[in-house]
Amino acid sequence: MHAAQTLPADVDGAATLLAGAGYVASRGLATATFLALRLHRPLFLEGEAGVGKTELAKALASALGRELIRLQCYEGLDLARAAYEWDYPRQLLHIRAAEREAQSSQGLEQDLYHERYLLERPLLRALRPQARGAPVLLIDELDRADPPFEAMLLELLADFQLSIPELGTVRAPVPPIVVLTSNRTREVHDALKRRCLYHWVDYPDAETEQRIVASRASVVSEALGQQLVAFVQRLREQGLYKAPGVAEAIDWANALSQLEASTLTGELVDDTLGALLKTQEDIARIRGPEAARLLAQVRGDAQTRTGP
Repeated sequence: MHAAQTLPADVDGAATLLAGAGYVASRGLATATFLALRLHRPLFLEGEAGVGKTELAKALASALGRELIRLQCYEGLDLARAAYEWDYPRQLLHIRAAEREAQSSQGLEQDLYHERYLLERPLLRALRPQARGAPVLLIDELDRADPPFEAMLLELLADFQLSIPELGTVRAPVPPIVVLTSNRTREVHDALKRRCLYHWVDYPDAETEQRIVASRASVVSEALGQQLVAFVQRLREQGLYKAPGVAEAIDWANALSQLEASTLTGELVDDTLGALLKTQEDIARIRGPEAARLLAQVRGDAQTRTGP
């Protein structure tokens, strides 16, 4: 983690900040990030899997020198796992001790719901003050959680606070930096979106993706990086079941580097498709003649750009 940094003063500063953590952001995403930081608003990112939504939160935490608190969403996620729960075994021990000491029921109830018996989960922990500054709270893949879970987030996203019936309201002295992501497997409710700044993270253009691959897989030559990015961009036009994201492009680049590849060949593509495509149906469709056809298009495009 880097030393604690001040927030960027403008959009260019936000882009530079992220670039310092190895994240290449588009102008639109850098703008959304800057505004979220300056306005103290949650940033809600939607887009296909693997386009860099989660990585943005990681890069922010690293660049700013803040703690990253990650809540991975899943079906059945509830308040006890996301925000807080009471330490029932310790409370029970306290009840037994109080009974031996004949403590009054009123005093016992006050003691039972003390913060020392509160188990903090990510949402509550993100509201606590920290010496290095407010943490980055990543609520990842919100669309995987059940819709009622979104209602539990509304108070936190609007006022950066949580109401605990037995204890009271816990407010953040400084709002955390909140990033929410969704792969859009279902629609997220408008009430939640209204509390956030929104940005759709799309697949990058070829030039941007080459910069990303070069920064994350630096041992790959520039020529090979251009070839593999062009091939990946062609794949995304094929209507696959699961088109490769930027994360898969980086994985593929690292795999090709381990094989000491200097140029793409049909055989090399066939042998390494598992680093790029994640379903057997897609691999079977692309392997062989289709891979050779796409590779020929990539080479033809390169020759057109460079001229005779």
